[in-house]
Amino acid sequence: MSEALKFHYVVDGQDFTSAGHASVMVKKNLRQLGLPPEKIRQVSIAMYEGEINMVIHAGGGVADVSVTEDYVEIVLTDKGPGIKDIEQAMQEGFSTATDNIRSLGFGAGMGLPNMKRYSDFMEINSVVGEGTTITMRVNIN
Repeated sequence: MSEALKFHYVVDGQDFTSAGHASVMVKKNLRQLGLPPEKIRQVSIAMYEGEINMVIHAGGGVADVSVTEDYVEIVLTDKGPGIKDIEQAMQEGFSTATDNIRSLGFGAGMGLPNMKRYSDFMEINSVVGEGTTITMRVNIN
């Protein structure tokens, strides 16, 4: 694989039942490419948490995944409200999810911490009122 394989997914912010669809598709594609199961697991968890965050907080967005010989890169982009305090948002248990979202079993405040935990690199760029872009990378080798 000399050139990166690229996958693009739209995350529907209006439908909790489809949340996680993109991470399932990426998992399937990575299996077909023969990546190590532990690396597939890392990518799947990090991406799923990001998808759920986009549905809960941003009304959806897009996920772009690039696969090279050395790493899998996930770029999640939304046009949501942005993250006011990234440092606070990174604390386990902190959440701005509504009670309605929590009643569905989401919004425990583990999304961003888990994204960081399961990726080898994570960068958050967020502008309040404009949206957020999160770039994560899982090293293969």
